[in-house]
Amino acid sequence: MEMNLPAARHPAVQAFLDQGDRPMLVGGAWVAGGAERWMEARDPATGERLARFPDSDTSDVDRAVSAARAAFEAGVWPAMTPSQRGRILWRVAELIEAHLEELAELETLDQGKPLWVGKFAEIPGAVEQFRFFAGQASRIEGHTVPTSINYQPPGKEVFAYTVKQPVGVVAAIVPWNSPLVLTAMKLAPALAAGCTVVLKPAEDTSLTALRLGELMVEAGLPPGVLNIVTGRGDVVGAALAAHPDVDKLSFTGSTQVGRSVLAAAAGNLKKVTLELGGKSPVIVLADADLDAAIAGAANAIFFNSGQVCVAGSRLYVHRDVYTQVVAGIAEVARGLKLGHGLDGATQIGPLVSRKQADRVAAYIRQAEAQGARVVAGGRQLGPQGTFIEPTVLVDVRPDMACVREEIFGPVVVVSPIDSLDEALALANDTDYGLAASVWTRDLSSGHRAAARLKAGTVWLNTHLMFDASLPIGGMKQSGWGRESGQGAVENFLELKTVCAVL
Repeated sequence: MEMNLPAARHPAVQAFLDQGDRPMLVGGAWVAGGAERWMEARDPATGERLARFPDSDTSDVDRAVSAARAAFEAGVWPAMTPSQRGRILWRVAELIEAHLEELAELETLDQGKPLWVGKFAEIPGAVEQFRFFAGQASRIEGHTVPTSINYQPPGKEVFAYTVKQPVGVVAAIVPWNSPLVLTAMKLAPALAAGCTVVLKPAEDTSLTALRLGELMVEAGLPPGVLNIVTGRGDVVGAALAAHPDVDKLSFTGSTQVGRSVLAAAAGNLKKVTLELGGKSPVIVLADADLDAAIAGAANAIFFNSGQVCVAGSRLYVHRDVYTQVVAGIAEVARGLKLGHGLDGATQIGPLVSRKQADRVAAYIRQAEAQGARVVAGGRQLGPQGTFIEPTVLVDVRPDMACVREEIFGPVVVVSPIDSLDEALALANDTDYGLAASVWTRDLSSGHRAAARLKAGTVWLNTHLMFDASLPIGGMKQSGWGRESGQGAVENFLELKTVCAVL
């Protein structure tokens, strides 16, 4: 397959990469790992080496956590007024926006996604996270509480109130599929609450996190408030999850890894937020606007090469329109252009690594062996074997792995249904509960379906619609807690009751 690349990179991206080894951020200083071991960032489409960053160990984690603890206990960040913290977060948003082109290109080189995804969706999404939570910093409120206590001393009164205080040192572990915006979803509310943070970016996609760290220092974030430790999940991530001086863990990743992270966090009973896997259903009813439904269902699974936690990977279509919808989504799949993310014509980029592409390809082969039929796509392509064609599978059964397990690639399984009740039963027949969508012109049916779907987010006549103001998170084994929205700050706060006799 051809890959057309621009003649020159963005000057700021080239300057960033020309610096070679990228240190990590600890206590306000950019430092190499204590063991001086390095990992490589590579372009998943071409295999080109982009930069190196520290392959950190547990001693590096200890240094970062100690820096975060010192900044929380004796630093200026928690003592700042909410509006002062908010102004710094707003400045971070302005700097991300000013460097949007650079960050989008760096994300494409590191993760593989088409450049337009970063420019028009994910980098602006990160901007809006910081802007939204800059405002939330001044909206953290307690309450006065009227009590019914009747045994206070004679002539005295009881005055009771609540206050919300930052939980302390936060460990934030971020996945590789949408690195910068998912990092912002953790950092912005944690910092708005007054916490300090140790960030562990994904080992496959650490570059934009390191560049963001530079911008946050430039914005005026005090030393130690944000620390960035790069390295392997089974070393750095595990050490952060188990660390006795971490007060709160915020993790986004697979359900399997989430279980191990949760077990490690049990040592000091740290607070935990988990945004985990999904197998999100898309339901198309007979009365749906089929042009919109076909385009929407295709985007739900093929956006970012299917590497989206809420990807619409199970498609349930009313039998009356099943043939038309299958043909339509297959046509979309065949028409999407695969290529390097920096090629302006590219619609589908590579998966993040050969390992991930091999995993997705294995699911397709297994599905075929079990009797599923590929009506579009199915091939693994590219010089590095990292591209997977947008794939449509039919003749699937509910017990197949391709139906039950999260593939995390551009693969959709399509099944006919005869009624909304049948669709809802199939949609809810999963260990996951992250998201779902329903396509129908009958909004009464749509809202009734939304009430019965066991998912943290339900979209009606759309899919993949996000905003910093909208909570996102899962039911069942798709996680604990919510990110984004006003309630996200609560993840990083402790509620304290004060009761006084006056």
